[in-house]
Amino acid sequence: MHGILLVDKPKTWTSFDVVNYLRRRVAAAEGLRPKQVKVGHAGTLDPFATGLLILLIGKEFTRRAAEFSKLDKTYEVTMRLGTTSTTGDPEGQITPVNDKIPTKTEIKNTLKKFTGAITQTPPAFSAIKVNGQRAYKLARAGKEVVIEPRKVTINRLKLLDYNYPELKFTADVSSGTYIRALVEDIGQALGTGAYTINLRRTVIGDYKVESADGADKLQADAIKSTMKS
Repeated sequence: MHGILLVDKPKTWTSFDVVNYLRRRVAAAEGLRPKQVKVGHAGTLDPFATGLLILLIGKEFTRRAAEFSKLDKTYEVTMRLGTTSTTGDPEGQITPVNDKIPTKTEIKNTLKKFTGAITQTPPAFSAIKVNGQRAYKLARAGKEVVIEPRKVTINRLKLLDYNYPELKFTADVSSGTYIRALVEDIGQALGTGAYTINLRRTVIGDYKVESADGADKLQADAIKSTMKS
């Protein structure tokens, strides 16, 4: 069994949880041990996030992971103003900042400032490797994490809804963009602070979440019928 499988990752699952879940089912269907089955993914989603995950099954496809991970992506983002989080998401320590209420015009103008080529510093709680170790492991251990800023491209930011303290927008971004970092930067520019409370990836390149299966449907027959080559 080999090919590409689109999965709608549920909240609280890690990307590896989905990979491991699928590996066990493919192994069972083929009469193999899980370690004998090659399964990977093309682009991590945070545990609190949901949405499109591209799974690659078989050596022929897992070796193409970098090809898929470099594709542009689209996210639906909900951020909360007036507070910050140590992790940039609901899992961190939440700290109130102030009760400033930006106008809708202020928000639209600020989103425009973050459109195009920008420089951002990935969050310490990320899977980036620092001196051979995952940054989030160092951060959780209380160690200092120094990550160099990087250039990314924000193709479009579209405001969908604003009801203080929450605002929702769509982000079309280049590969390598960290939405949690983007939200924090937007909150800083607004003078309110902010963190991401909901994140859903809807598009990767030409692949859309509407074509993805939920994790509960990752059984052998469903895998075979929905897998792409």
